[in-house]
Amino acid sequence: MMNYSNSPRHKNQTLNHTRDRNNKKSNWLSATLLRFSLRDYGFCMATLFLFCFGSLFYQLNGGPPKILLEIRQYLGESTFLDDHGAPSPRVLPFPSQVVYNRVGKCGSRTVVLLLRILAERHRFNLVSSDIHNKTRLTKHEQVDLMRNISNIPQPFLYTRHVHFLNFTRFRIEQPVYINIIRDPINRFLSNYFFRRFGDWRGEQNHLIRTPGMKDDERYLDINVCILENYPECSNPRLFYIIPYFCGQHPQCREPGLWALERAKQNVLENFLLVGVLEELEDVLLLLERLLPHFFSDVLSIYKSPDYRKMGNMTGTVRKQTPSLEALHVLYQRMRYEYDFYNFIRDQFHLTKRKIGLKSVSRPTHQPNFLLNLALKTQEPLAEEDEDEGQEPEDDLEDANSWLVQP
Repeated sequence: MMNYSNSPRHKNQTLNHTRDRNNKKSNWLSATLLRFSLRDYGFCMATLFLFCFGSLFYQLNGGPPKILLEIRQYLGESTFLDDHGAPSPRVLPFPSQVVYNRVGKCGSRTVVLLLRILAERHRFNLVSSDIHNKTRLTKHEQVDLMRNISNIPQPFLYTRHVHFLNFTRFRIEQPVYINIIRDPINRFLSNYFFRRFGDWRGEQNHLIRTPGMKDDERYLDINVCILENYPECSNPRLFYIIPYFCGQHPQCREPGLWALERAKQNVLENFLLVGVLEELEDVLLLLERLLPHFFSDVLSIYKSPDYRKMGNMTGTVRKQTPSLEALHVLYQRMRYEYDFYNFIRDQFHLTKRKIGLKSVSRPTHQPNFLLNLALKTQEPLAEEDEDEGQEPEDDLEDANSWLVQP
């Protein structure tokens, strides 16, 4: 009996049968996929039509259909978005961007201590820079700093020892400026002795201020420094306050009328308030009136016993009053500074009158050190130093007669 299973004809028939069967399966699968895709396409179109119709119905009737309201009432007033949606944006106060380009030795540490308490209480962002020795910036440094300031979450108060920055020059939104200055000679003397001996915090902790300073410079007599025209006691080092308001222009660092007038113009155009340290309580009251979202309750905090304990530690120690001759020389060298100080004091008093503020500080028309010689150190004197710390009564009268109304 012949075996046909291995014949070529039988093999060809088998291959053709397998090919036909595979073709039938592929045709069936293609038809099935086509049928499902058409059904899905119709479903998507129907859904889109219903969504568009519902949106049109919602808009034409000025609200959702009644049935949707009934369903919501049935399920309850709360929805998923109500419970899990994004929180409503915080309403920002105005102004919400404040810059305090604090002038050195003008009560800035006192104000910064207050701001730390206020920031925690009133929930604003306080950014206090630790850079103290770079007030003049290049153009690129100015832009970088202004952009960094603008990116702080609002409301914010930024504070740093830096000369005035003109944000609008670089098309950046200009923040509101505030500042405080003091009698120029008083400020200079406070800085002179602070660089050498620090404040009460360092005194109690036996810290040495400016460790690299040689003893010859540290114990240099203030009268010698002034009368012998040492660099620290002459211009341009004495031309200190005006550049904080004049700005970053190189001419702002040159003592003269140009810098003085530009500083005055910037105060009028860009500063909400510039106070005088001699009337600090009135300054705090005005800040509370003008910026309540930042300074509300600031005066009560300032007068609280707990704050007094911290604030009293920032006073400069071992101050001495220069001779009458040295004071005359200083005043002549700082005539532009006094012109600006008198302008700021007049503007400050004008603002108080406009707001109707009842003063809680006694206005001073002469520098504090001329009124009561308060520059002498408050620390207990050693026996060998007692004679050096005493001033004859005649010298006190002379010290009060040197200054023509500043």
